[in-house]
Amino acid sequence: MQVTSSDGRATALDIDPYAAGCPSRQVLDRIGDRWTVLVVGSLSAGPMRFSELARRIEGVSQKMLTQTLRGLERDGLVARTVHPEVPPRVEYELTHVGRTLIDPLRALDAWAREHLPVIEEARAAYDSRA
Repeated sequence: MQVTSSDGRATALDIDPYAAGCPSRQVLDRIGDRWTVLVVGSLSAGPMRFSELARRIEGVSQKMLTQTLRGLERDGLVARTVHPEVPPRVEYELTHVGRTLIDPLRALDAWAREHLPVIEEARAAYDSRA
């Protein structure tokens, strides 16, 4: 596989998420995290302030939302913009790469909604046997 580094050089990578040391595992951990899924889903509608995200994503603590946003920013999936106002206004938005996650995550959301009744039945049946 050929990838382009940030300086424009093409490099070859052997990406194998089944290999213990493969960095792709970190990427999969990031995009598979429940808070990441909800943050990306929320930001798919456009830029939002921290407080708007916190209200939109019920149950997320301030600490977890902060950690998730920092991780997404570090990975280049979210951009943080500080507007020079008093008091400063900070907004978060998906980058180009972050926006490429919208469709796959919407597909996962649709799958979960469609299969939730079957999964709940399976859980109930399993729990009644235990």
